[in-house]
Amino acid sequence: MPDLFAIDRPKGTSARPLRDLVPFIRPYLDRLMLALVALAVAAAAMLALPVALRHLIDAGFTSGNAAMIDRYFLLLIGVAVVFGAFAALRFYLIMWLGERVVADIREAVYSHVIRMDPAFYEVTKTGEVLSRLTADTTLIQSIAGVGLSITLRSILTLSGGLVMLAVTSPGLTALIIVLVPLVLVPILLIGRRVRRLSRDAQDRVADTGGLAGETLNAVQTVQAFTMEPLQDARFEQAVDQAFRTAIKRIRLRALLTAVAIFAIFGAIMLVLWLGAQAVLQNEMTGGELGQFLLYALFVAGAAASLSEMWGEVQRGAGATERLMELLRAEPAVHAPEHPVEFPSDGKGSIGFEQVSFSYPSRPGVLALDNLSLEIAPGETVAIVGPSGAGKSTLFQLLLRFYDPLRGRVLVDGVDIKLARPELLRMRLGVVPQETVVFGTTARENIRYGRPEATDAEIEAAARAAGADSFIERLPDGYDTFLGERGTRLSGGQRQRIAIARAILRNPPILLLDEATSSLDAESERLIQEALEHLMLDRTTLIIAHRLATVLKADRIAVMDNGRIIDIGTHTSLVASNKLYARLAELQFSAGRQTGPSALLASPSETSDAASR
Repeated sequence: MPDLFAIDRPKGTSARPLRDLVPFIRPYLDRLMLALVALAVAAAAMLALPVALRHLIDAGFTSGNAAMIDRYFLLLIGVAVVFGAFAALRFYLIMWLGERVVADIREAVYSHVIRMDPAFYEVTKTGEVLSRLTADTTLIQSIAGVGLSITLRSILTLSGGLVMLAVTSPGLTALIIVLVPLVLVPILLIGRRVRRLSRDAQDRVADTGGLAGETLNAVQTVQAFTMEPLQDARFEQAVDQAFRTAIKRIRLRALLTAVAIFAIFGAIMLVLWLGAQAVLQNEMTGGELGQFLLYALFVAGAAASLSEMWGEVQRGAGATERLMELLRAEPAVHAPEHPVEFPSDGKGSIGFEQVSFSYPSRPGVLALDNLSLEIAPGETVAIVGPSGAGKSTLFQLLLRFYDPLRGRVLVDGVDIKLARPELLRMRLGVVPQETVVFGTTARENIRYGRPEATDAEIEAAARAAGADSFIERLPDGYDTFLGERGTRLSGGQRQRIAIARAILRNPPILLLDEATSSLDAESERLIQEALEHLMLDRTTLIIAHRLATVLKADRIAVMDNGRIIDIGTHTSLVASNKLYARLAELQFSAGRQTGPSALLASPSETSDAASR
């Protein structure tokens, strides 16, 4: 999959990407139509004001009739009330529409990216995605709300004002129409450049968000290596780049505003000077000039607003384009058009048939090379081997986070590429080595294993995982907030939460990625007992970094360089396989020297012999 954010995207020169917002607006067309009606009434009331002013000047002031002047002022007040009421209604409806559309876009983008496969996140920073969900949607919110309101009002005022100008004085209006292209051309040309700079500015903001998210998620590592000054410098550089790009955009926007105001009001002043000459020559009345003056101001104000909004529209178009890129990104793994169902009585058999696989980010390196392995229902198979052997890749393929280049992966006799991924994953329970704990309560973290589970079932799973004892000691028990990423828990406690999830899920297949690696000796003994009970009559695949955890496995598969080089029991492998015998000697000799829980002799041996 190509890097979504690194590809050379064409630089658009129009607001065309905003058309992608139409599907999000379509469900609310009734609101939009009502807003347009309110807009039309408000605009009509506003455009009626100059007519009333003309009659006030020509009929009221000229005749000196106080009663007539009072009637015209009452009429002006009535028109102003109608204008204010319908302008407020139009503003409310358009703002509601903007908020609703942006909320729907955020939901759609999040719903889409949360379903993207790991290949997408191999080349995409989560900070980039978060920036698009926040900064870009905020820009669209401005366009779809206030911006849309101002734009619609300005378009109607501009067109209606031009019509009324033509009715008032066709000759002067013709001159304005001739001047309009001279005004709009520089505005449009500068606006294109504003859009390109707006997109660059958003990209730079996304860079800062990605960098901040990456370092804050690893803040303890940053502090442990005293890398705060380096990260400060990197973030400062990213912020400075974003600032410089934003200043370029602001400078160009300021130029756009200056050009628009000078051109528009310069043209209006020229026309009004000619109108004043017409009044002096009795070719127009004073009221008609006043009416023309107000309409000219309406038109100038609307044109100025449109020129100002054009820059915002360009920014919104850039933000929309970025968000639509996310929505159009297709996962490499997806459900087939006609999925195959898993057998209802499936017991959890697993099969790897001549599977070869390379990660998308490393296409020239085979992580698995023509690997075959059959696992019977209820069997416990451990996978051991040095770092880079391909152990974790088996889990990745079994969960169908990736599809193999060649060969098949079977679950209960079904090729998992032919099944719906979510139905496959419902048959699997996973206990990872690096446990993820969400920023919610202990109860809800365990409920993640089966959302419909009752409180009693959650507490039973916690007891089976040995988590009940420490959860009960928390300030609010099961309802205690565990902090972002479970910061209020120790590593072993987080691991027991993960095991409780798997117990609650009660799947036919268990995937254990060294599930007791973060526990002390006593906790490990308790969890091993819980897992042994859980593994009864259940297919279990264990990635083993410490050989002491797999001695009771039915079979042990030894992997190296993406292949299974041997398979058997601990006793047979020690006798027949040099790699396994070396791993066993490293770990168990260390265990005899330092105690049963110290299975790794040194950091170097840990890296060479006990990692993935």
